[in-house]
Amino acid sequence: MTRTSLSPVAPQSGGMLLGFIGVAIFSQTLPFTRMAVAELDPIFVALARAIVAALLALALLWHRGALAAGRRPRGAQWWRLAVTSVGVVVGFPLFSSLAMREVPASHGAIVIGLLPLATAVFAAWFGRERPSAGFWVSALAGSALVVGFALWQGAGGLQHADWLLFAAMVLGALGYAEGGKLARELGGLETISWALVISLPVLAPVVAWLAAQHVPAIVAASPRAWLGMAYVSVFSMFIGFLFWYAGLAKGGVARVGQIQLLQPFLTLAGGALLLGESLDAPTVAFAVAVIAVVALGRRTAVRAAPVTAPVTAPETGPARPARSS
Repeated sequence: MTRTSLSPVAPQSGGMLLGFIGVAIFSQTLPFTRMAVAELDPIFVALARAIVAALLALALLWHRGALAAGRRPRGAQWWRLAVTSVGVVVGFPLFSSLAMREVPASHGAIVIGLLPLATAVFAAWFGRERPSAGFWVSALAGSALVVGFALWQGAGGLQHADWLLFAAMVLGALGYAEGGKLARELGGLETISWALVISLPVLAPVVAWLAAQHVPAIVAASPRAWLGMAYVSVFSMFIGFLFWYAGLAKGGVARVGQIQLLQPFLTLAGGALLLGESLDAPTVAFAVAVIAVVALGRRTAVRAAPVTAPVTAPETGPARPARSS
């Protein structure tokens, strides 16, 4: 039996699971970033992690034979990869790393909690996905819960770090939405891999210069700081995206993006374990409420964009089917 004969719910369910694994990995980005930037320059952390992930991506593309001329992205796909790269390879890591020098991971988790709504807005604006009114109600309700949690925690006043986190959220949403659409054509693995690889020529000289400027701090950094750096380089910047973009490609950008509403609470749990930040009963109550909203949003209608055949296939022979992982 072919995949096309399966129930239409199966791809969406698979997409939700893949998306959740990606979000679980992403949720620990802020705690581990805070560990790294406590001793290392935040700009160095943000850009060096992209270099490490780009080298991993390059090796993976080579292993899969994706560097061959007939399998590379073509035409406008390069521009769309650049947009994805600006959002998730450079923008989000840079602004969030700077913010983690000023506020706890728990504070950052609240502001970044608005990311799902921003992702859905970009998906509706640039893409052909058209969420229903019920979907938007669920998204707004979840975001309202996140904002309410922030106000309850006393994090409602805008600080300098809040503006940095807001910039990270907007750029991250742009990268998620554009990358999610492109993953339908290139596959989730290829999308994030190429987005990382095309950043390598630009970021490598910058990171080399930053490393030269901060040699004493780099040499003196503790194993704890390097553990944080290793996590955000390998898991946050690479492995997490493999699951995330595969989930977006299968389940749709707007629908799967709602799983990110869980991310602030997973981050709070990680902050409690890794950084000793407090986790109390009201926080758990907010998490349960958000989970309920995500479950409701999953059942609302979202008209997804049709899957298009990849334009990266060789000109001769059968077209290469799109892959989701």
